[in-house]
Amino acid sequence: MQCTYTYPYRENGHFTTVEKTLWFTKEEDKEPVDLRSNSEYANRLEYQGWYYSSYTLYSILRISDLRESDSAVYKFRFITNQPAGRYTGEPGVSLTVTTYRSSSWVTLKCASSCPLAGRPSYVWYKNGEKFKERTSPSYGAYFNYEDSYSCAVKGHEDFCSPSLIQINYPLDAPKVPSVSVSPSGEIVEGSSVTMTCSSDANPAATYTWYKKNGNPAQEPLRTGPQLNFVSIQSSDSGEFYCTAQNKLGKKTSDSTSIDVKLEGSSVTLTCSSDADPPVHKYTWYKENQTLLQGPEESYNFTSISSEDTGTYHCQSENQNGRINSSSVLIDVQCK
Repeated sequence: MQCTYTYPYRENGHFTTVEKTLWFTKEEDKEPVDLRSNSEYANRLEYQGWYYSSYTLYSILRISDLRESDSAVYKFRFITNQPAGRYTGEPGVSLTVTTYRSSSWVTLKCASSCPLAGRPSYVWYKNGEKFKERTSPSYGAYFNYEDSYSCAVKGHEDFCSPSLIQINYPLDAPKVPSVSVSPSGEIVEGSSVTMTCSSDANPAATYTWYKKNGNPAQEPLRTGPQLNFVSIQSSDSGEFYCTAQNKLGKKTSDSTSIDVKLEGSSVTLTCSSDADPPVHKYTWYKENQTLLQGPEESYNFTSISSEDTGTYHCQSENQNGRINSSSVLIDVQCK
């Protein structure tokens, strides 16, 4: 999905800069909720943005591994440094994701416990309606999923087969599950973290979480597709994995490491931008106050503390213009 937007060079005598951009489908307390904060989109989103001309910009949202649950109206919003600088594109982009249901080759056979004279014919019904008559008791064809079938001997249609044959989706053992962590990046003690386990399976898989402890007889940590830490602690650090299981089989994910940082840890913010000619200056901001200017792409906290809590963003610049990154919140919790 792509959005093109413009903003004035200056307002009220002040230069205008874009401080934050986001895509959203929902609002909380009348404020848009950035899709990047939604665990359902973890590791499936990509934001891209660049200048088209002076103060005209592109923003592109890419969603991978589309799911039916992604069906929604997507809107783009940008926020400037001006008091009233909050703008939302209307009416948004409506996305509908559907699952294609194909058909399978199936051979059905009609049988009767009563003696039949001569060579009887058989009548086949689809969803209760007659659709085929054959002299053979077997009938092979491509049958659509979710349709129901029954049969009867011709001349005795009142004695239709007592049970309907329904062509169901193919049964599948679980695929190797994948694990995603939200939010991504460094995890600070006291923050909220969600791990999600997902796998394609039919029937649907049940999920079990484990934390490695060196014991081959591993005890389950929790069941369910998500493992939530409301206020994660340093003792929660370790390697986690999950299993997906249904009646056809069981598969285990790769291990995912969680390293919970305490106050005093080193933290690095990195700013990157595709530009031609290359970016020659980066400017770092905290709460819109300039922290650092220069060619360095990174801003380092050698020993982060609670005083560093705040919202940070960077600005990249070349000879053709400048653009702001989205903001990132650093919340440093004291132990």
